[in-house]
Amino acid sequence: MDDILTNWKEKAIEQQKANKQFLQKLQTKKGRGVEKKLPDLHDEAFSHIDCLQCAGCCKTISPRFKAPDIKRAAKYVGMKETAFIDTYLRMDEDGDYVVTTAPCPFLDAENYCSIYDARPGDCQNYPYTDSYDFVKRPNITFLNSTICPAVFYVLEKLKDIVK
Repeated sequence: MDDILTNWKEKAIEQQKANKQFLQKLQTKKGRGVEKKLPDLHDEAFSHIDCLQCAGCCKTISPRFKAPDIKRAAKYVGMKETAFIDTYLRMDEDGDYVVTTAPCPFLDAENYCSIYDARPGDCQNYPYTDSYDFVKRPNITFLNSTICPAVFYVLEKLKDIVK
């Protein structure tokens, strides 16, 4: 492995402007077809990264809890849906349910998720490094590049592919 992940967070912050421009470039003709590279880059990134060592996502951002997520998680913890919402969730400015605190109330001291088997879809799909959302939603990818080392890794690898 090269040193992409060495001091990745500092590099992501330093390269914010360039990364934002690169992600915008992926929206043009030059970025066409890049989504086909994502599954392999995703697997490569996670061959070097252990989420349990980081948990940056769970410590800083909240997933959206959609109705099926609330139903599943509430059942998993043995609560009624309304009690689950009242205890753990709030409505954000976009009208989505999100957790009330950061870090996530379901994150334990060893960075394990206490509702892992019933976690929301956003958690299951994060960090979107293997899907078209990585390219399609550049503002979220840009933000995630400073939160998740896998996003930064995939972004750096894509820069070598898309010139």
